Amino acid sequence: MATVAEFFSELQGKVDPTKIAGMNATYQFDITGDQGGTWHVKLADGAASVVEGPAESPSITLTATDQNWLDIVSGKLSGQTAFLTGKLKIKGDMGLAMKLQNVFALGK
Repeated sequence: MATVAEFFSELQGKVDPTKIAGMNATYQFDITGDQGGTWHVKLADGAASVVEGPAESPSITLTATDQNWLDIVSGKLSGQTAFLTGKLKIKGDMGLAMKLQNVFALGK
């Protein structure tokens, strides 16, 4: 994966509908750094939509630097370790944070 933007542009096709069945949540990703930006992913009715820009009222907001985010999504850095070491900040529903890796197939 070369860039943060490429990750988010490909994300919608990587979400397994069976893993988001019954979920109704909005994940917002605030990525800082040269490749940074804000994206949000709305999960509803077994479908995911990825939009560049902030969400009106996200269920959870995750903040990381561009390099830390690329390390998390590539599997070089676990999300849990990133959170515990302050490299990933989470605001909102921690239950959704626990589902993050499985829902978005991070590190695979």
